Amino acid sequence: MRELILHCSEQQAESLSDALLELGVLSVSVEDADEHTDQEKPLFGEPGLEPEVLAWQRNRVVALLPEDVEPEDMVAQLQEHVDISVPANAWSVRDVPDSDWVRITQAQFGPIRVGEKVLIVPSWHRDDPDLVMPDQGDESGVRIELDPGLAFGTGSHPTTHLCLHWLSDANLVDQRVLDYGCGSGILAIAAKKLGASSVDAVDIDEQAVSSTIYNAEVNQVTVNASLPDALEDGQYDVVVANILSGPLKVMASMLCGRVRPGGYLALSGILDWQAEDLIKTYGQWIPMEVWQEREGWVCLAGRRPA
Repeated sequence: MRELILHCSEQQAESLSDALLELGVLSVSVEDADEHTDQEKPLFGEPGLEPEVLAWQRNRVVALLPEDVEPEDMVAQLQEHVDISVPANAWSVRDVPDSDWVRITQAQFGPIRVGEKVLIVPSWHRDDPDLVMPDQGDESGVRIELDPGLAFGTGSHPTTHLCLHWLSDANLVDQRVLDYGCGSGILAIAAKKLGASSVDAVDIDEQAVSSTIYNAEVNQVTVNASLPDALEDGQYDVVVANILSGPLKVMASMLCGRVRPGGYLALSGILDWQAEDLIKTYGQWIPMEVWQEREGWVCLAGRRPA
């Protein structure tokens, strides 16, 4: 396979990327043409959100071409499509070695152990005879089968790992649990396997709701997954939300209101420097503190006064 590499300005990067996708390239990425030099400049944005600046001053737009498309033809179509001149010295082609991309992708996601009770197992490892539960056979341990890529939440990201660890340390037996911002459903599934009597899972993304339902079925547990508007009124023994600091701040009153008196709230998706602001915001209803930190991310936890 081959990649078409276009050098362009900040103003052209987005339009060229959109046009290439419309013309049928397999993928597009934008890179800093000055990376690894003194002129390299980072783009800042809260994880999960787009930065205010979407490109660098000097960019490489890299497009993966279908096998039957000639680079010269793609450049010609591109210039007609966006009415931007692409001189001969502004583009180049490089070969992409043939690889077993499925095997390479799978190799990046092995089994993940969380605390002493939880083991996340990608489907291609389900029959691995060498896998042993973290608790060495104790019936309190849980094994969750999940494929990467369905939605955010494979257990590999620090924020998901933190929430899983918190849930595994909590006593969820016969507890009613709400997972707000469920993504792949991994936290909801873990809660159910750790003994929760019922688990509701909510996300604003329909695909995330579908992923949660699918993954719950694969793991043979019952999780009630829905969009926010379909969530019935009521309070929970445990509420967990792994989102981002901005949305968490906006939803503080609502999330706290979902926790019964004496119940527990755990929050993640929070960078360590954002923790103090979130603690202050949630402190109006529930006293929160940093439960644990991992790779610059924190999990906040607290108990609603009875």
